[in-house]
Amino acid sequence: MKKRSCLFLFCLLVFVNSVQAQDFEKKLKELNVELAKPTPSLANYVKAVRTGNLVFLSGHVSSRADGSGIKGKLGKDLTAEQGYEAAKLCAVGLLSSLKAEIGDLGKVKRVVKVLGMVNSAPEFTDQPKVVNGCSDLLVALFGDKGKHARSAVGVTALPAGFAVEVEMIVEVE
Repeated sequence: MKKRSCLFLFCLLVFVNSVQAQDFEKKLKELNVELAKPTPSLANYVKAVRTGNLVFLSGHVSSRADGSGIKGKLGKDLTAEQGYEAAKLCAVGLLSSLKAEIGDLGKVKRVVKVLGMVNSAPEFTDQPKVVNGCSDLLVALFGDKGKHARSAVGVTALPAGFAVEVEMIVEVE
């Protein structure tokens, strides 16, 4: 009897995890977000490192799967609204790398920390509004588990002139 109970619980856990993965795929579609296979790292680092139940994600810039992206300096070349979209692209890249690392987004217990870096003109001070593009997508996808501690800072330049770069720490099962 004990073996049957354990088998039942195991099957139930597999089913629940499968449903959660499908729910996240459905939610991504509703949000009009398509995850892509992460591109290889350009230097001697990796996109994600898991240690225990934490996944540390390297900075992801505001690029699309096809290599294009949003480049420029906020407050000079781009508006805060364009920066918001750039930060959203960063979130898509982060989620793509996270999914590649852990298998499915249903394993996410909590988005812990987000650091957003905004390529800013000296007078630009709306970095938090820009990084909301990333934060809003994470909360829309994960609900309360997507709410996180965050820093949003202005920087004088980012790699290849990209508008935004975001890194993230996530707790997983």
